[in-house]
Amino acid sequence: MDTLSLPLLNKDDPRFQLKVENRLKNIFVTQIEDHGKEEGENVKHIPVITESSNRILKTGVNTLQRTLVLKTQVRLDEVNRQLIQKRLEFNDRMQALEQRRAALLEKQAEIKERAMKFEKFVEENEVKRQRALKKYQQEKKENELREVEKSKLHEELEQFQIRHQQLKGRVDKYKIYEKYMMKILDLLPEAYSEYGSDSLVMPIIRRHETLSITQQDLLQRLTSLTEELHQGQCNLDSLKLEHSTNRLMSNKELSELRTQWDQIREKNEQMEMTLYNHHDQSRNQIEEIGCLLLAVKNIAQQCHLQHYGPLHEMDSLTMMDMIKEFILETLDTERRALQITDSSSESTKSRRHRGRKGPALTVNSSSKVNLKSSSKTSQNELLSSSKTM
Repeated sequence: MDTLSLPLLNKDDPRFQLKVENRLKNIFVTQIEDHGKEEGENVKHIPVITESSNRILKTGVNTLQRTLVLKTQVRLDEVNRQLIQKRLEFNDRMQALEQRRAALLEKQAEIKERAMKFEKFVEENEVKRQRALKKYQQEKKENELREVEKSKLHEELEQFQIRHQQLKGRVDKYKIYEKYMMKILDLLPEAYSEYGSDSLVMPIIRRHETLSITQQDLLQRLTSLTEELHQGQCNLDSLKLEHSTNRLMSNKELSELRTQWDQIREKNEQMEMTLYNHHDQSRNQIEEIGCLLLAVKNIAQQCHLQHYGPLHEMDSLTMMDMIKEFILETLDTERRALQITDSSSESTKSRRHRGRKGPALTVNSSSKVNLKSSSKTSQNELLSSSKTM
């Protein structure tokens, strides 16, 4: 919204100039001075102003109302001028913004169009890629099939070439016969073909046919014989292998049986040695038993007691019982004799104390000597008999 512009004022107009005459010297008092100082004659004291300038202009006594209006008018003109300038600047900026917005919209539209074109281009490229990929796969399969066909055709070509070489060799082989026949035909007379079947060529042809048939038969027999030979060779190899395995198994069994035979022989030798040892031990035992029996008989003859009966009717146990009884009786007799000798020695001692000497002492001493000698002889006999045993 536009505002009404005020008329411009001329600052050089004398009406708008403020003239103030003040002949006195104005002094602003800021500090309180002493009253003892002298004041000048031409000095006018002005009190300190504490109010604002607007307040002074509004309420000042010496300020004219017209001057205030003019100043306000000047300020208003300045503000209007600045406002107009700002509006012009704002309009320029708005126009620039509109231009930039239009350019931005055009650019956005262009970018959208380019994006749509690019998306369309990408879709077309994707379709082309899929199409090219399918075409590549189809061509790859076709190439593989063609390679297989090519390999088959190459093999057939090689077979045909081999067959061609074989046929060429056969042609070269039989060409000499053709040359020979042509030479024969050249040498034959002109009317030779009139003879027909009685000519000399037919037997040769028939002979050739028979020879070819026999050759085929021989070839068949040769192939059958080679197959039989191969089969026989295979059978021979299998028989050789079986024979070698059987021989190995038999050698293994033979070695096992030989080891068993060696073990059994060692056991037999050990058993024979133990048997010989047992025989030796039994023979020694028999000899010892015989010696013992002889010793028992000898001792029984020396220790014979009448109540046991004759000696040749006794067995070994009875003889040993008799010897035992005899030894016990002898020991008992010796013990009694020793007791008697002890008692007699005590009596002789008592008699010696009494001073008596008589024939009884001699009798006792002689009996004691006889008993000791008999006991010693019996002991010596027993020791000798035990040594002989």
